[in-house]
Amino acid sequence: MSLLEVTGLTHSFGENYLFKNADFTLNKGEHIGIVGQNGAGKSTFIKICTEQLIPDSGRIVWQPNTKIGYLDQYAQIEKSVAMREFLQSAFSGLYEIENRMNELYCQSADGDMAKLSTAARYQEELERKEFYLIDTKIEQVATGLGLTAVGLDRPIEQMSGGQRAKVILAKLLLEKPDILLLDEPTNFLDKEHVTWLAEYLSSLPNAFLVVSHDYDFLEKISTRICDIDNEKITKYFGTYSEFTRKKALLREDYIRQYAAQQKTIKKTEEFIRRNIAGRKSKMARGRHKQLDRMDKMEALEQKEIKPHFRFAALPLTTTEHLKVKHLDVGYHYPVLSDISFSIKGGEKIIMTGFNGIGKSTLLKTLISQIPSLSGSFRFSEQVKIGYFEQELAWADIEKTPIQIVSDTYPLLTIKDVRKRLAGCGISSKHAMQEIGTLSGGEQAKVKMCLLMMKPCNFLIMDEPTNHLDALAKESLKTALEEFEGTVLLVSHEEAFYCEWTQKVINIEKKI
Repeated sequence: MSLLEVTGLTHSFGENYLFKNADFTLNKGEHIGIVGQNGAGKSTFIKICTEQLIPDSGRIVWQPNTKIGYLDQYAQIEKSVAMREFLQSAFSGLYEIENRMNELYCQSADGDMAKLSTAARYQEELERKEFYLIDTKIEQVATGLGLTAVGLDRPIEQMSGGQRAKVILAKLLLEKPDILLLDEPTNFLDKEHVTWLAEYLSSLPNAFLVVSHDYDFLEKISTRICDIDNEKITKYFGTYSEFTRKKALLREDYIRQYAAQQKTIKKTEEFIRRNIAGRKSKMARGRHKQLDRMDKMEALEQKEIKPHFRFAALPLTTTEHLKVKHLDVGYHYPVLSDISFSIKGGEKIIMTGFNGIGKSTLLKTLISQIPSLSGSFRFSEQVKIGYFEQELAWADIEKTPIQIVSDTYPLLTIKDVRKRLAGCGISSKHAMQEIGTLSGGEQAKVKMCLLMMKPCNFLIMDEPTNHLDALAKESLKTALEEFEGTVLLVSHEEAFYCEWTQKVINIEKKI
C-alpha cells in the first residue's frame, strides 16, 4: 500500500532544474535513505513532500489520514517550557483522555453507573496505548539521544541550538507518526547517539525517508535507497552498499548502450549525407525517417564536481599560539566552566564533548564574538584567525554566491569570482542562484570559498563537515592535512579527523 505517490515532478530554481518529470512511490513500512550529491535536490524534495515548497508541476498525493512527522531543526518552541513538558506534549491526546476519565470518576461518586462505565473504558484505552509507561518512554529516548545529561527539567531557553534540535527529534520519535521525514538527523548527534538512533529506526514498523551523508548510518537503517541524480528520482531495493554496486553496473551498461547508439547514428547520418542526392536517395530518405523515429538516449551529465579546497597559510612559529586559563563561557550563565588548555603553532587539534556541552560557545568566545564570563585566553601576536561557523546564516538570503563573494572582495573580477567558486565545487548555475535556495552543502562550500580567500595561520572550524557530501569531505580532509598553520576543529566525525590530528581536547574532562 502506497503512503505517498509523486508523479511528473518538475522543479527548478531559475534555469537550474532539480527534477524533470520525476516519479516516486513510498510504500507502507519502507525504510528509505535519500542520497545524491550536494545540490542535487534532496532537501528540496523533502520540502516539496511537506508542502513547504510548491513544485513547478507534478502531483504529490498522500494517502488520506496519514500522520506525517517532519524533523524541522529550526521549529519554534516555547522557550520557557522545560524539556520534560515539551516531550510530554507528544502524548497530549492521551493526557486529555486521562483528564476526561478523572472527571467522570469524580462525577460517578454518587453511583452513576453510565459515567463509571465510560471512565473504565477510557482507562482501558490508556492502558492499551501504554499511557502509564510515558515517563519510561521519555527516559529511554532522552537517554538514547544524550539529553538526560542536560537535565529533563531544564528550560528550552537554556539549551544550545544542537540540544534543541535533539529535543525536537526526541518528540518526533515519541509521537511515532505513520511516516518520518528526517533531513540530516545525525548532524547534532555524537557517535554513540547515532548508533542508538540507527537501532531505533531499524526496528520501527513505520515508514521513513532519511536524508543523510553519513553512509554508515544509511547502511544500518535503509532497506531502500532513493537516488536523486540527473533530475530523476530512482528507487533501489537493498542496503546502501548494494545500491552503490547496482548503480555502478547500471551506469556502465547505459554508457555502453549510449556509445553503441551514437555509433549507429553517426553511421546512418554519414550514409544519408553521401546518398541523399544519388541513386540511393530513396533509401537515404528512409534511413532519415528511421533516425527521426529513434528513441535517442541522452548523454549522462557529469554533475559530480569534486571541490579542491586549499587554505592560504601565513608564516608562523612553533611557539605557544593560544593559552586558555580557567575560562568560563556562556551567555547569561556559564555553560562551560574552568576550561584550561594551550595550543602550539602548527598543531592540529580536535575538540570533542557531547553535543550541547558548549563547544560552539567556547569557539565564539575565542574569536571574541561573545565575551567570556571569567578566566582568560590569549593568542600570540602573530596569529591571524580564519573562522568557519557551523550555522548557515547570511545577511541577505536573496543574494547569489557571486554577489556574496564580490561584495566581500570587490577588487576581484566576476571571472575570478566564478573561478574560485568553481574550485570549491559550486557549479555555474548554483553560483547565480539565490543563496537561500541552495542546499546546506552548497552553502557550506560558499562559506569555505570565502574562508580560503582570507590568508591565515590559525584555522578555527565548527563542524565544517555537517552538510558536505563524500567528495567534499575528502577534499577538506586533504586541505586540512596540507595546511601549514594551526587547526582547532570541533567535529563529531571520528573517521574524518582520526588520521591527521595530533591531539584531542575532551571538553567533558576539562583538559
